[in-house]
Amino acid sequence: IMNIVVLQRDIVWAQPAENCRRCMEAIERNPGADLYVLPEMFSTGFCTNPEGVAETMDSDTLKWMKDTAAKNDAAVAGSVAVTDGERYFNRFYFVKPDGTVAHYDKKHLFTYGGEHHRFTAGEDRVVVEWKGVRILLEVCYDLRFPVWARNRGDYDMILYVASWPTPRVAAWSALLVARAIENQCYVAGVNRVGTDPACEYCGGTVVIDPYGKTIAECPMGEESEVSAVIDMDALAAFRQKFPVLEDRDLMF
Repeated sequence: IMNIVVLQRDIVWAQPAENCRRCMEAIERNPGADLYVLPEMFSTGFCTNPEGVAETMDSDTLKWMKDTAAKNDAAVAGSVAVTDGERYFNRFYFVKPDGTVAHYDKKHLFTYGGEHHRFTAGEDRVVVEWKGVRILLEVCYDLRFPVWARNRGDYDMILYVASWPTPRVAAWSALLVARAIENQCYVAGVNRVGTDPACEYCGGTVVIDPYGKTIAECPMGEESEVSAVIDMDALAAFRQKFPVLEDRDLMF
């Protein structure tokens, strides 16, 4: 059993310290979880022009994530706009309480919004293990590309962190369910609410079980947090009873 809390946040544009403070308040309202998941670029808002907004690799935001993980004896996850030399990455950090940091750099940059002009795409698929759960890290637009997320028998849950705009939220909701069903896994999709200089966001943060059923969800359009239980015994029993993954395509 792993207890997860997903946090649907209204992000203050380009103010990392304020966003971290607000996230801390939300975490303190929900003590005792094993994992806290924040949205895409939770410290700044989604920026396609990262100059002056992106943070360094040893930023105060990453330090806050480490301190928060240690304080709560829990993992903390979310993406941050990061500058690495002359390159920028949309970097999904997964921070454990012992200070260990894993990261995934978003592969599918949002070309429609111009993210690919300034950010560098990641090349590696990343699975982390925490509390007996193998977790695939994905960011927003990655959700539209099922081949990249195809379960090779190497994970039990997908985390999608996002800044997914309101006009396309129906696609967000439908694709999260699809990824859970086709990969026979848990899916947690964590989206923001509020506005930034370019878009409006209504949330749709949800945790879905391997049957495609919603087991926890945040109210649409509101800052909120919700918890869910990831039951590995139930997942193992379902996979054994109905071994869909054994018939998966192996072309990728």
